[in-house]
Amino acid sequence: MSFLTAKWTNLALINYKIDAKILEKYVPNGTELDFWDNKCYISLVGFMFEDVKLLGLKIPLHTNFEEVNLRFYVKRFEEGKWKRGVVFIKEIVPKLALKIVANTVFKENYETLPMKHKMIENENTFNFTYEWKKEQKWHSIALETEKKLIKIEENSEAQFITEHYFGYTKVNHTKTFEYEVKHPIWKQYNVLNSKIDVDFKATYGDEFAFMKDLIPTSIILAKGSKVSVENKIKIK
Repeated sequence: MSFLTAKWTNLALINYKIDAKILEKYVPNGTELDFWDNKCYISLVGFMFEDVKLLGLKIPLHTNFEEVNLRFYVKRFEEGKWKRGVVFIKEIVPKLALKIVANTVFKENYETLPMKHKMIENENTFNFTYEWKKEQKWHSIALETEKKLIKIEENSEAQFITEHYFGYTKVNHTKTFEYEVKHPIWKQYNVLNSKIDVDFKATYGDEFAFMKDLIPTSIILAKGSKVSVENKIKIK
């Protein structure tokens, strides 16, 4: 049985090129940084968790909620092939129980903060907004998109960002957790406008304060799908 099943919907992915050296200390043992077109990426991601079940059971008041995370990309070579995955710097959710379970079971870095979201359908466009409150300020990701779903092209930056099917957690310098995230290939909405109002220093600490001055290399709104999280193992 899958550890977790859910729907991930309306994923706003704001992608930045950064110096790989900044991420080296966060890379889990047994993995290495994954690059696209010789560029190292970090992504700010906001999306909806819906119809959440743990071990097949719904947890009251914890079935639908927002998440915002900061993540980067790694790969692991095993049995003659590469596994491509993500590592989270931090994951923000509005429910304390989610933080306790994720930090205890998966050794992730979850934080609980007040959050809210909006999805507005207009005649020709959608508007998506994700917000979280930290240090008395509401931070936000806001995107306007076309309404037509389009394919994510093969060998594109968008495919690189959306098709990493493993998660890796650095427990310590020698131990890594690996888990598999299963979902179909996603489609996307064309992004017309965006507004990123985030104090990266307040949200992610001094080390990531520099991101306030970065211009995203791309901004994606993926429709999402049903997902499952399973096959957690420990790598030494």
